[in-house]
Amino acid sequence: MFAQPSAAALNHLLTQNSWALPRLARFAGKTARFDIAPFSFACTILADGFLCSADAATGADALCVISPSLLPRLVMHDENVHSGIHSEGDAELLKEIFFLSRNLRWDMAENLSHVTGDIAAERIVQTVHNARQQLRGATLNISRAAAEYWTEERPLLAKPQQISALMRQVDTLRDDVARLEQRIGRMIATTKI
Repeated sequence: MFAQPSAAALNHLLTQNSWALPRLARFAGKTARFDIAPFSFACTILADGFLCSADAATGADALCVISPSLLPRLVMHDENVHSGIHSEGDAELLKEIFFLSRNLRWDMAENLSHVTGDIAAERIVQTVHNARQQLRGATLNISRAAAEYWTEERPLLAKPQQISALMRQVDTLRDDVARLEQRIGRMIATTKI
């Protein structure tokens, strides 16, 4: 049920990024399964690099288990998101899947232009891009303000310098205790003689 729309969407993305088709064609005949709870779908790579839906219940050459919470980070091309994806199977195919997930770009303006026209589509995409940048900047400013508040005004968090100083003090205390143990050991040894 979910496999055919997924394969069609991925093929549309591959059409917009035609450089990816020869890369995938190297894996013709191999199947990759994606488990994104509660859905599971599989795609088989065709000789031309396009994908066709496959039965998710049958064996796959590569498996990616993706938590739904990781999807927004995947869409935003977060470089650290791949460490949270459980993967197994054909290592070369998985490497290619991860490469493509980082580098494929959706040409939103191209899709919108069929509905709104070229100029309106470009303006809509630019507006969305600007809004995303403003949101990202506002989020960064709020997080910096919160960090400053919690370290300066209401010390709930420790500053990195304070943590470093504490670590140096702990190291010094550990060394002092070790020297004290050696002295006590020497004193006990001399009193027994």
